[in-house]
Amino acid sequence: MASENKISNIDKDFILGDFKKLCAEQLSRVTKPTDIEDALFNLLKNGDMVSIQKFWAALEMTGLRETDPRLKETKANLDDVREQHLYDTDESNDEKVDRETFKKCTHDNIVLIGMAFKNEMIIPEFWDFTGHIDTLYYSCQKNTQGTPAQYIPQLARVDPNLWGVSVCTVDGQRHSIGDTTKPFSIQSCSKPLTYALAMSEIGVDETHKYVGQEPSGRSFNELTLDSRNKPHNPLINAGAIITAGLLKRKHPISERFEYAQESFKRLAGGENIGFSNSTYLSERATADRNFALGYYMQEHKCFPEGEDMVETLEFYFMLCSIEITAESGAVIAATLANGGICPITGEKVLSGDAVRNTLSLMYSCGMYDYSGQFAFHVGLPAKSGVAGAVLLVIPNLMGICTWSPPLDKHGNSNRGIQFCEELIDKFSFHNYDNLKHTTKKMDPRVRKGDVSANSIVALLFAASNGDLSAVRRFALSGMDLTEGDYDGRTALHLAAAEGRLNVVQFLLEKCKVPVDPKDRWDFTPMDDAKRFGHKEITNYLRQFIAGDIGIGSLSLAESGIEADDESNSIE
Repeated sequence: MASENKISNIDKDFILGDFKKLCAEQLSRVTKPTDIEDALFNLLKNGDMVSIQKFWAALEMTGLRETDPRLKETKANLDDVREQHLYDTDESNDEKVDRETFKKCTHDNIVLIGMAFKNEMIIPEFWDFTGHIDTLYYSCQKNTQGTPAQYIPQLARVDPNLWGVSVCTVDGQRHSIGDTTKPFSIQSCSKPLTYALAMSEIGVDETHKYVGQEPSGRSFNELTLDSRNKPHNPLINAGAIITAGLLKRKHPISERFEYAQESFKRLAGGENIGFSNSTYLSERATADRNFALGYYMQEHKCFPEGEDMVETLEFYFMLCSIEITAESGAVIAATLANGGICPITGEKVLSGDAVRNTLSLMYSCGMYDYSGQFAFHVGLPAKSGVAGAVLLVIPNLMGICTWSPPLDKHGNSNRGIQFCEELIDKFSFHNYDNLKHTTKKMDPRVRKGDVSANSIVALLFAASNGDLSAVRRFALSGMDLTEGDYDGRTALHLAAAEGRLNVVQFLLEKCKVPVDPKDRWDFTPMDDAKRFGHKEITNYLRQFIAGDIGIGSLSLAESGIEADDESNSIE
């Protein structure tokens, strides 16, 4: 299955040509929401109209989706406009809105929209980050080692070629690639969620009367207890069975399951949460070891008083048979990364203490017998399941869900483990990557265009050499492009003196720098263009000063945005 990304090539060229970065530079100067609406319209417009399709495409490049619940008012308003256009005989206005309509449609959500276009989300240059995610995805796709879990018939029959990766940040920025909408059973990935729900309901101390906090050092389904005759932790089978028994105790099993499934859905922001009855029946039919665990724990009085062991096991099988997708799994992981508050709904689903304790145990016990190696190499909380999922939590930043059915000898997804390790090799996400003197890696939380004390020298050098991409990066960083060197020479002076028409146009039309700054000798950019015989720039500046050239008149080629053919031009 292909990725759900619906952006066409024309839209990618439109955004990748640094339009989004220009938006960030221009909108960073705006403070009032109403001013943001006008500024955004000016940057998106073609003539006197804004294309609805281009608006959504531009917003998606920042990580926000048209289906984001926080944008429901804007989506409903623009859908109404689209419906009205079905009966519009003027095809030139098809799927486009004027200024007042645009402002009316986006007004309810303009704060979030403004944040996205101003690059104020947790990952400011989101499209650049997702490009690296896609590269890692294709790298791991070549890994064909392992086989799907064989001991549960429903899992053994899954296509081993399925592979998907989905990302959700704590600001609700989303990206998915591969088979991210195909449902699969959550299996052991339910264990940390059940544990967190139990703690949120009955508290940490009450929960840990029945289950420990230590890695067992033994297989996840082994018949073993700790020195107190309690399960070692809630992320092995014994502990997960006990934790299931703590959830909504003394309620009928139907109500307990309904509560758990609804809670999982809230963690996922209302996205895909289902149930596989066939997987449940397979779980029951192959549950000899889990029943042995149940009787072993019952012998040692591990269950809460009055809790029915068989019913608890049935409930545990049901929890493992809940279905998610990689997309809904990423939102669940992001909710854990966000301290229990779902990023796309803003709902507080879990208590902060419950999330902290859950992540602590995911870090030490979440990856079966590979947990120590995973903590060493990846250094992040995670939980795997034998259906092939890995929930990876990067606290205060994002959640990632990978899904690939072929497993290694520990029961972890081969591709999932490889993806997590390669992610850490590229980005500074490991828990201890922030230590002094460690290897410096990429950090998507930091803007590439952040300027240093000597950035004015680099800016002038880029302008004099016609390096439009570098000048754009300085604009993105929020740098004042009117700054000059010791002699008062600005970027516009250098571009005019060296005959760099594309940079001159960009500075004047997009960045709106003054056309006539003076250096220490009172020379203007016009004077420099004349002195060095650049007639094309002289004529352009003369027309600009006369008002014959308007803001935003740059053609596709002149702005440095290349197109493969005429179909890729910006409308």
